[in-house]
Amino acid sequence: MAYVYPAPPVTVSQDATAYQVHQFMKTPTLISKRLRELVNEKFIADFLLSQRLVAQGGAILYETGEEIYPDDAPEAIAPGAAYPNTVMSEGELAAAKTIKWGRDSSVTDEAISRLLMSPVEKALRKLVNGTVRHVDSVALGVIASKITGTYTGGPWTEASQIIEDVLTAKAKHEEDHVGESYDLNVIVLKPTQYAKVAAKLISDGMLPREAQNPVSTGVFGPYMGLTWTTSTHVPFTDPVLVDNEQLGGMADEKIASPGYTSDDGIGVETKAIRRDETDRYDVRARRVTVPVVLEPNAGLRITGTGV
Repeated sequence: MAYVYPAPPVTVSQDATAYQVHQFMKTPTLISKRLRELVNEKFIADFLLSQRLVAQGGAILYETGEEIYPDDAPEAIAPGAAYPNTVMSEGELAAAKTIKWGRDSSVTDEAISRLLMSPVEKALRKLVNGTVRHVDSVALGVIASKITGTYTGGPWTEASQIIEDVLTAKAKHEEDHVGESYDLNVIVLKPTQYAKVAAKLISDGMLPREAQNPVSTGVFGPYMGLTWTTSTHVPFTDPVLVDNEQLGGMADEKIASPGYTSDDGIGVETKAIRRDETDRYDVRARRVTVPVVLEPNAGLRITGTGV
């Protein structure tokens, strides 16, 4: 008999044996890899609040409303002369406290013996999708409460009106806040609004018919220099323009808990806990985070669209 060392990595497929499934549940790195393959939802919160912030000790201190320019303009300097100093204005100090969002789900030995990987995958997928839904809802609610700027447009019954309102709203807001140097590069809509806008732009011949045809791909964009995005968790009643590089970030706290595995691509920590006394595993998903809006003026609502 020949022995191979090290042993080949464990692979788990839909037709895996019950023994292989149990080995999978004991291997955090395999759970993380499988999670990436299974998850069909991503955090829109991480896209709109794109800065990666770190919360230590359960909270984060941050400044909001800080301009990107110094208080004084550059001056002409004579040869050999000293450079004048300037004061850098600071923003308003604020604090945010992290919350640990999580949920467990049980997978019994009987379910594994009868259905193999199916109950494990179902538990992982539902737990992570539930975490995405809740964290996104919280983050989008915070964004909605912080963005107060508005632009009043006309009814979006024609493609020309949509284009005029979006580009004018973007240009006017950036001109009004020239000191902050915003670039409103993302527009966020509800799924029904997204569908109506896409249909109007397509029917009026404003979108390409060959390469990247939205009728065949199901998405349109980038269009007018903007990324058009949607989520079922959007609480806005109006289309919203944001600068997703300056709006803010998600402040995650790393808790040193043994046995957890995480995947930076989805932002969720998972753990499989063996319960020998009841012949089952408790599968857990969690995220310890808080949404932080650093620049409320990096967003704008477009009202009066009727979508």
